[in-house]
Parts: sequence; structure tokens; C-alpha cells
Amino acid sequence: MALRSISLPGNFGLRALHLAWACCALIAWQVESHAAEDFSLRDGDTVVFLGDSITAARTYTKIIENYTLLRFPQRRIRFYNAGIGGDTAAGSLARLERDVFSRRPTVLTVCFGLNDIGWGLKADDEHKALYVNSLRTIIDKCQERKIRVFICSGPITAEDPDKGEAGYLQKMCDEAFVMAKAKGAGTIDVQRPMREIQRRVLKVNQGIADESKHTRLHLADGVHLNDLGHLAMAYAFLQGFNAPGDISQAEIDIPTKKVTAAGCRISDVRQLDDGCEFTRLDDGLPFNNGLFFALNFAYVPLHRDFNAYRLKITGLADGRYEVTVNGRSTAKFTAKQLAAGVDIASTTTSAWQPGGPWDAQATVLRSLTEARHEVDTARLLSRLYLADQPIVAELDRKSQPAEEQLIELQRLAARPRPYHFVIRPAAEAP
Repeated sequence: MALRSISLPGNFGLRALHLAWACCALIAWQVESHAAEDFSLRDGDTVVFLGDSITAARTYTKIIENYTLLRFPQRRIRFYNAGIGGDTAAGSLARLERDVFSRRPTVLTVCFGLNDIGWGLKADDEHKALYVNSLRTIIDKCQERKIRVFICSGPITAEDPDKGEAGYLQKMCDEAFVMAKAKGAGTIDVQRPMREIQRRVLKVNQGIADESKHTRLHLADGVHLNDLGHLAMAYAFLQGFNAPGDISQAEIDIPTKKVTAAGCRISDVRQLDDGCEFTRLDDGLPFNNGLFFALNFAYVPLHRDFNAYRLKITGLADGRYEVTVNGRSTAKFTAKQLAAGVDIASTTTSAWQPGGPWDAQATVLRSLTEARHEVDTARLLSRLYLADQPIVAELDRKSQPAEEQLIELQRLAARPRPYHFVIRPAAEAP
């Protein structure tokens, strides 16, 4: 992300602030243009996730949805889940029209594998050929409809990561990648990024004697994912979608009155006797997912790679400072830390409360996304279990307005707002 700076002479006069707004607007446009070129999900896209029970859990898919809504709030992108427990690539062919094409997608992700080889009991050339040929058929049907399709390897199991890397499932998925690339389809390697995370987890577990306290990516069956496993899977997807790095950066040098910004606009800068204040308006917001969720980033470097929300203040006197945003206490740092630059995406001064207002907005968004998926799940269950009942059509018809309203509420919650920052000395702790 390119950074450009401007100097605000004198007392940050009106003309200088106008110049700041104009320059930062240009910076923001350049940052968004670069992201638009690289990130795979575009304005106007409808994304459908096709897969088995891990997709049907709607956990990694909601992480991707919320990340995208927060990071690219100006893009109108819809997300739908077409996961069915126990399904295979071959089995999904019979429901493509009902569960996928009826949504009129522009993007389809396809994530199968473990069921296709019967959890390892049918790991042979016959089932591999059926898997690859079924994916080939899905690609052909999507390309006929001008749908951008991404073939994804299935997630890892709890087996040793080194054995898994040399195992049948990885080789089968790699063969499917060769076919998909030859046909011009996209591919997302889910397994290798997940194994790197798994290796970090296992390394930490080596120092913990009590196995009941070990961190894991999987449930007891060693196949289905827990929340950390789904976050690892979402991280792999964001890698495959070429997610951009920093959300935004804001730097203010108090003595020289120089403002540097990227991905945001800085205005109303004032030097205080003991600190400073300013207004920050971002193009996108950082992803957060509830209380204590940031602890998972010790293993999954999503914030480091795709989600940094940076602040740098130089020229403060030595001491400890509190960062207050829209009246919310967000973080406390030393002057040295602020001068080096800090990431405040998930900082909070109370583990029981969201940090900055962007964290609170993400919390609201998460509930709205859950609500929308509950409505969609009800429609899915009615089609599966009440297929011969008139209630199915009535539910479909009457849930449409609710879905549209929830989508608009999601976008409202994810929309960036002007945030008023105040940096002043922190009160001494008792």
C-alpha cells in the first residue's frame, strides 16, 4: 500500500485541510483501485460456496463474508451457502441447478475431497477419477454460464501434517488443480496454508503436558473443524482470493504537523497541550469476530497479513497514552510504541467489551450475518424435508423481503463512519 504525505503549515488552516482531504482522497482511490485489480471478489458479484458438511457448517464462509463486507463496504457482493453434509463432487452435480444456478452466481467456490474417497477407505484411482471428472463437469457448466469458478482442495484432517502433505488426498486435489488450471478455472490451495497453521499449533502443544489443554483445529472425530480450524480455512481462502494487506494507515507527526495516510482520510487535526486529536474516515474497516476471538490470531496470522489497521503518532512527550475513539477507550500505548506504529484493529482496554467503534460495528455485523443465514437455513431445511408441502414456496416468497432487509442492514453496519480520535496521557493505574 503506497503512502503519501502532506505537510500542514501553520495552525492547520482551512486551505491546508482542504489540500489534505484532496490528497488523501486521491491516495484512497489509488489504494482501492489496486485492491480492485487484485481481490477476486468484485462489485456486483454473487458468491456461492458449494461443498460438504464443513461448508454446510457456515463458519468459514461467514468469516469470508464478514471480512469482505467490512474490507470492501462500497462493493455490493452477496454470499450464499450451498453446503450439504456428506456430499461429494459427483453428488453435487444433481443439485447444481437447485442450489447453485438458481442463485444466479458470478462466483462459485467448490470444496470437496474427503467424502469423495470415503474418509480414506476409497482412496483409489477409480474414486479419484470420479472426483476429477465431476469437477471438470462443474467447471464446464459454470463456464457455459460465465461463472468464475474456484476449485478448492478439501481442508486438512487431524493427521500428522507431514504425512498429510504426502498423502492421497493432497495428491488427488493437486491433480484436480492441474485439470482446473488447464481449463482456465481458479484454484485455492486450502490444505497447505492450513498445515502451516497446524504446525504452529502442534509446536505450542509440545510444551503443554496436559493434553486436555492442547489447542486443536478439529473436533473429536479429527475431520470436522472447530472455530479455530474454520478461521484457518477462511485464511486460506483469503489467500486464494488475493486479499490485500493493510486496511489503512494514519500517521501524524506533531512537531512538523505532517499527515501521512493511505486507505483513509485525515481531517480536523489539532495539537493539544498534552496530545492531539483528529478525525479519520476509512475506506474499509478491520475484521473482528467477537470477544476473545483475536486470541486465535496467535496461530492464524489473518490480522498481520490482511487486516492491519495502523496508527502512528510521533512527537509525543515520553509517557503512556490512551487512545479514545468516539468516546470509547480503545487502547493504551507508550509514546515510543505510538512512534513506532501500532495496529489497533482488535485492541481493547476491556476484554469484555469491543475496542474501537469499528470493533463494535463488526460485532453488530456478525449478528446480522447470523440472522440472515438462519433465515437461509430455514429455507434450505424446508426444501430438504418438506419438499412436497406448499409451505416451501410460501417460505421462499415471504423470506425474500426479509433477506433483502438483512442484506441492507449488513451493509449499514459495515459502512465506515468518521471516527474522532483523541490521544492524551493515560491516567495512572491504581
